[in-house]
Amino acid sequence: MIEARDSDMTALLPKWVPDAARVYLAHTEEGFSIRELARRAGCHASTVLRQVRRIETRRDDPLIDAALRQLGRVRATRDAIQSKGDFDVMTAFNDMPAQPDEKTLSREARRVLRRLCENGAVLAVAAEMDKAVVVRDMGEGGSTRTAVVDSAIAQAMALKEWIACDEPGRISRYHITSAGRAALNKLMAEQENRVRGFAEAQAGFDTGRAADVALDEIDRDPRARKGRFMLVDSPLTALARRKDKEGKPFLSDVLITAGERLREDFELAQMGPRTTQNWDQFLTAGVQSAPGGAEDHGAGAARARLEAALKDLGPGLGDVALRCCCYLEGLETAEKHLGWSARSGKVVLRIALQRLRRHYEERSARGGDLVG
Repeated sequence: MIEARDSDMTALLPKWVPDAARVYLAHTEEGFSIRELARRAGCHASTVLRQVRRIETRRDDPLIDAALRQLGRVRATRDAIQSKGDFDVMTAFNDMPAQPDEKTLSREARRVLRRLCENGAVLAVAAEMDKAVVVRDMGEGGSTRTAVVDSAIAQAMALKEWIACDEPGRISRYHITSAGRAALNKLMAEQENRVRGFAEAQAGFDTGRAADVALDEIDRDPRARKGRFMLVDSPLTALARRKDKEGKPFLSDVLITAGERLREDFELAQMGPRTTQNWDQFLTAGVQSAPGGAEDHGAGAARARLEAALKDLGPGLGDVALRCCCYLEGLETAEKHLGWSARSGKVVLRIALQRLRRHYEERSARGGDLVG
């Protein structure tokens, strides 16, 4: 992969934009010739030409096409400011179309890609929609929504080849690629290293920037401090494969659906301005969250549903549901954190899911504002 020297336009692009896309935009939007770009990169012109053609053929993908159109508007923004006689690089950057920064993309990619690692999971993207959703096939024609993501994040992941669509259409379905799995493993390892650095700093081994970086990561993503889990399975799907003494699934589909609905509200609640809600404190101390104010209605409604469900479950049942359904902690980790005896967590979790299902059924009967 060549690395061309940044032009006026590409210098304004987010750092996560791949080199090939930068070369393509410099050629198509700024008018640099193939030979000029090759001279700048110090490579043969055929190498640049192959990059440009490859990006052009990928524009059949709706997410990639939308990402390139948004990034291409940087030139129009710059030209508009230049025409006013007051061009400033920082002003141009602030006025360019909203794109996620590298830290936001990494945080959201960890959340979405690990959901796409689950069996039967795809990212569904509809035309002209601001959000995309991760949907997982539950078998027997059923499906459940497990995550929601902004279109800008989905576009970035597609441009970086972390997700791919075999048959674009009115509703395009994307699956995680081998590059996406490798990127997820790298992102998870980087996150774990940052959190470990924070823990070492707390223990007195380091007092430098590592602690600040890790603490910032934890503040932005509360799940960063939770226990590790397998990327392919969530605790619910793993537990659902177990059989009871009669050979029936330990968790029925309706119980899994209830847990996934709680998880969905948890994901939606993180998309609001107050992304650092301390749900552990909410359960253990009964703390009420502050009034929402001018926040996103979708995130606010999801937060209200999540609070109502956790209140209904109460301490104990709410703790295990929060840890296993929302934080995706394994049962052994949850038992250790809650001080329970070994192998008791699965029984309590099933009771919690049964109570959670009844909560949703009662709420639905009252005309509650449930999603899906």
